[in-house]
Amino acid sequence: MTELLVGTRKGLFALRGTGGEPMDLAVRAFAGETVEYAVRDPRTGRTFASVSNGQFGPRVMFTDDPDLGNWTQAKGPTFPDDIDASVVRTWVVVPGETDGLLYAGVDPAALFVSRDNGETWELNRGLWNTPTRPEWEPGLGGLALHSICPWPGDPSRLAVGISAAGVWLTEDGGQTWRTGYAGLVAGYMPEEMRDDTHTLCVHNMRRSPVRPERLFMQFHGSVYRSDDAGQAWTDISGGLPDGFGFPIAIDPADADAAFVIPLDGMFDRATPGGKVAVYETRDAGGSWAPRDQGLPQKNAWLTILRQAFGTDEQSPQSLAFGSTSGTVFASADGGA
Repeated sequence: MTELLVGTRKGLFALRGTGGEPMDLAVRAFAGETVEYAVRDPRTGRTFASVSNGQFGPRVMFTDDPDLGNWTQAKGPTFPDDIDASVVRTWVVVPGETDGLLYAGVDPAALFVSRDNGETWELNRGLWNTPTRPEWEPGLGGLALHSICPWPGDPSRLAVGISAAGVWLTEDGGQTWRTGYAGLVAGYMPEEMRDDTHTLCVHNMRRSPVRPERLFMQFHGSVYRSDDAGQAWTDISGGLPDGFGFPIAIDPADADAAFVIPLDGMFDRATPGGKVAVYETRDAGGSWAPRDQGLPQKNAWLTILRQAFGTDEQSPQSLAFGSTSGTVFASADGGA
C-alpha cells in the first residue's frame, strides 16, 4: 500500500493505493484550512501537518492515528516572549538523527527544535542571533526557512536553506552557524551587487543520505551541486530548458541522481511551452533527460512550488508532484 499526503488550501488529503495505479482518496482532514506541509515520521509513524487558519493562525498538528484522526496541537513553534516576532507559517517539519528529535522551519526565517517527538518546540537562538540577520531580505513567498538537511547519523551537523538568505551550516548542533555561499550567483540582483549580498534565494535543497557531503539545490534561476557539504557550489543547469524552478528531489540510494521540474523563466513561472516534464540526472548534473511519459504535453502551463515534489525510499523509487491548479501526478518507476 502506498500513501501520498497532499497539502492544499482546502485541507489535507491522503491518497492510498497500489504503486503505478490510480489512487483512492482515503482521508480528508482540516477541511477549509490551508495545509502548508505534511509528513509521516518513519521512525514512529506519527504524522505532522502545518496548518494555517485565518482565525487561529499557524499551528503544527500531530496524530498517531494511522487513519489521520484525533489530531493534537503541538506547543509551538512560537517565538519566546523576549523576541518581537510571530510565526507566519511553518514551512517544513523534518525528522532528526536521534530519537525524538525533529526540526521545523518557519517564516520569518527561524529554526525550531523538538526533542519529544514534536510535542513541544524551542527556538534555535544560534541562527536567530546571526549578526547579518538585519540584512536578510524575504523572497516573494516571505522570509522562509524551508529546507532542512540533517547529516545522517550525526545530529551535530545540519544545513538549512533560506529564501532569500542563502545556505547556513552548523557543525555543533546549532550553537554557531556559517554561510555556504561560494559559487551561488544572484542573477536577479544588479551586477555590481552580486558579489556582496546575502539576498541569495534558495528555492529547495536536498542532501544525499549515501554521500552526505553532496547536496543538490534548486536556486532562483539555476540548479547547483555541492560536493563539500554546502561550502561551495557548482552550476549544473546546462541541458535544462530553463534553470528556474522551485522543487528538487533526489534518489536516496544514488548520490548522482536528482530530479527537477523546470519553469519558464523568473517571470512566467509555468512549465515551458505548456509541456510538463520532470528532468532527471544520473551523473550529478552532467546531463539531464526529460521524464514526461504520461504527463500533459499540450496547453498545460502548470506551476509546481517548492514543497510540492515528494519521493520515497523504495526501489524502484516513487515520485509525486502537485501543481498550484490542483492536479497531482505520480510515478512508481522513478519517472520512467
